[in-house]
Amino acid sequence: MPMPLRASHIVSVVVGTLLLAMTGVVSAQNYQVTTLATGLDKPWSIAAIDNGAFLVTEKSGRLVRLDADGAITAINDAPEVYYANQGGLLEVLPAPAFATDRTIYLSFAGGDKSANRTTVVKATLNGDALTNKETILEVAPDKEGPAHYGGKLAFLPDGTLLVSVGEGFKYREEAQNLDWELGKLLRVNTDGSSPADNPFPEQAPRVLSYGHRNPQGLVYDTAAERILMMEHGPKGGDELNHVVAGNNYGWPAITYGVDYSGAVISPFTEADGMEQPLNYWVPSIGPSGLAIYRGDLFPEWQGDLLLGSLINQEMRRLKLDGDTVVTDEAIFPEISGRVRDVRVLTDGSIVAVTDEGDVFRVSR
Repeated sequence: MPMPLRASHIVSVVVGTLLLAMTGVVSAQNYQVTTLATGLDKPWSIAAIDNGAFLVTEKSGRLVRLDADGAITAINDAPEVYYANQGGLLEVLPAPAFATDRTIYLSFAGGDKSANRTTVVKATLNGDALTNKETILEVAPDKEGPAHYGGKLAFLPDGTLLVSVGEGFKYREEAQNLDWELGKLLRVNTDGSSPADNPFPEQAPRVLSYGHRNPQGLVYDTAAERILMMEHGPKGGDELNHVVAGNNYGWPAITYGVDYSGAVISPFTEADGMEQPLNYWVPSIGPSGLAIYRGDLFPEWQGDLLLGSLINQEMRRLKLDGDTVVTDEAIFPEISGRVRDVRVLTDGSIVAVTDEGDVFRVSR
């Protein structure tokens, strides 16, 4: 059973100032970090809803609402999940018309140890319960073991839904196999059907791109009209990719990382017909959660990427000039822990959750 939660209206407030680049951490001036809640059970995803409230997933399987006053309420009838290692309840994403239709989407690991899969459910948030639950996607075929689910969700302007899927760790070769949906970015309609204009309508009707390892950062950049996705490498080789329909992103045929034992996975870092990342990290930073800053509170950061780093236990900012990363720096040192998810709110403030169970908000 999850441990009891401890919520706080404001647990701590910190005022930050510009730190010198020589410290290795650069952040915006005059910001305030507020701890909104502590004691959550391995939170994985956060989403703003209405009246200053948020929905937060706990990997163990509980969906909770965090109200503006700090109160935490469990939402009844969340889907049953396979909770082990990297498996559990993953992303929560409100529909674009959530304010009127109360529809949300949840990704999670479904099944059991011997047969499990990344799954997406569509449901209605009705007070403190989920109703009208409908499974719209189950990744095929099933895999064994609780690793590499992906599970990030994002909407495209045409209303279709993107779903990132990991390659299941020990099934890494299948990331290159279009007969398997492991190691892919999928695109589906909101009823789970396959859009007719996906690039592989016969062999892999739900697949948008392939050759991915374990993508846990996903966003659509409306200004540049492009999909950006981050994925974990093995030991080294984390990637930020500009995803284009039909393209092959190389895993495991090309990689900038090695196996955890130090063994060579591939001697190649590039190959014909396989895309290069916009950015890669050696050593790994463990990229998780990805947001694009659009807001008035930090105007100097318009269009920049904000992400969590599980390994470095920090938030980071990436500035891109087209497809070139020109800045990659740590920000907000007051936010410590394995930053799992990052979101930008409509008022320009920023929220982040950590594996350790904390929810932070950054404002000015």
